Amino acid sequence: MTDLTSLHYTDEHEWIALEGDVATIGVTDYAADKLGDVVFVELPAVGTSVSAGDVCGEIESTKSVGELYAPLTGEVIEINDAVVDDPSLVNASAFGEGWLIKVRVDAADIDGLMDRDAYVALTGGEA
Repeated sequence: MTDLTSLHYTDEHEWIALEGDVATIGVTDYAADKLGDVVFVELPAVGTSVSAGDVCGEIESTKSVGELYAPLTGEVIEINDAVVDDPSLVNASAFGEGWLIKVRVDAADIDGLMDRDAYVALTGGEA
């Protein structure tokens, strides 16, 4: 089980795990639950530059279509092909096998993100 208090969060319901200068990014279980059954995930190509706050992909569910926003600026160094092939991983394991992309970032940029307590407050205690 991932230590949820060690992650950083955005108000777009994404989580970020930082290891050195590599950020692993996914959507939270709260977001996955609100989306419903995820049926399609579109991710940026490896080598793509992403900018914090900009759309970098799409996630579709049986309920809606949503945009994925880059929480940090950097270069995509890996995508989770397993999620592209089986989008239900987002629902089944949002904080594990359902991660989306890995981005090489400036680790100092993480300072603008929320900690677990702030994210739980944002979701009204539902996260």
